[in-house]
Amino acid sequence: MRQFAPLIAVAALVVPGASAAAVTSGLHGLVMRGPITPVCAADQPCDQPAANVRLTFVRGGTAVASVRTTRNGTYRLALAPGRYEVRLARRPAIGRGLSPTTVRVLRGRFSRVDFFIDTGIR
Repeated sequence: MRQFAPLIAVAALVVPGASAAAVTSGLHGLVMRGPITPVCAADQPCDQPAANVRLTFVRGGTAVASVRTTRNGTYRLALAPGRYEVRLARRPAIGRGLSPTTVRVLRGRFSRVDFFIDTGIR
């Protein structure tokens, strides 16, 4: 049995997906959209979570990752450290769209970045 021990150890090092655990940086947060009504009232929210929205992260002109928000408007995405442009899969017909449009991912941490989608309702 001793002759197989080194082979077992090597096989454990090359298991697919093992490197995914090494990703230690990225972003998480909340995506909100609004206003959702033409007139905001004090007792009713003017914004709401942006459910099922796809954010695309672009670096050097190439889309490198994307994530879809949950029904609560939250997201989490592992990304390599660096600066990224962020885009919506579909830009709203009216409004200013997404903000911020650029983000910075720091090495060794998941940073919180919240996004807001201006619907253009006025």
